[in-house]
Amino acid sequence: MGPLIPMGIIPDQWNSVMAVLIGVAFGFVLESSGFSSSRKIVGLFYGYDFTVLRVFFTAAVTTAVGLAYFSYVGWIDMSLAYIHPTYLTAAIVGGLIMGLGFITGGFCPGTSLCAVAIGKIDGIIFTIGLMLGIFIFSEGYPVWEGLYNGNYLGSVKVTESLGISDNLFIFLFAVMALAAFYVTSLIGRRIKEVNY
Repeated sequence: MGPLIPMGIIPDQWNSVMAVLIGVAFGFVLESSGFSSSRKIVGLFYGYDFTVLRVFFTAAVTTAVGLAYFSYVGWIDMSLAYIHPTYLTAAIVGGLIMGLGFITGGFCPGTSLCAVAIGKIDGIIFTIGLMLGIFIFSEGYPVWEGLYNGNYLGSVKVTESLGISDNLFIFLFAVMALAAFYVTSLIGRRIKEVNY
């Protein structure tokens, strides 16, 4: 990760301060979006609240368009961007575990900490479980090291796998997000009609 403040404007020692301020701002946005509520989060899975979908799609599209624009005007060099390597087996197993925890507990790791910050008991219990899971994973790592490192695919991009350009993918992703917003708004209206 690079410096959070451009070189020469403010000393590097302020990077930690900036990181804390960005973290506080992120937590504020999570709380303002209702992500400290397990009911709102699982509402997506049960089909009665689509706030999570809208926030995540908005964040992803904004980031993708922003990065494409910054690359286009030469503010960033996307060839230097770090792409996390893919370990397919671990991704599938981890995704299943995360999804199960998400549905049953109503939180992901980040939102559980947001709930802890405002004193929610379910968030505290979920976070204790999260810490226990981290401890069990780290202590038992030799047992599942093969699973963790299984099916290594390297640092692949979706666009490379599909054989399309980054810009086309961003456009299609934005269209998909708009379609999801429209469909979920129709579902939301229908749910309100049924409840009244």
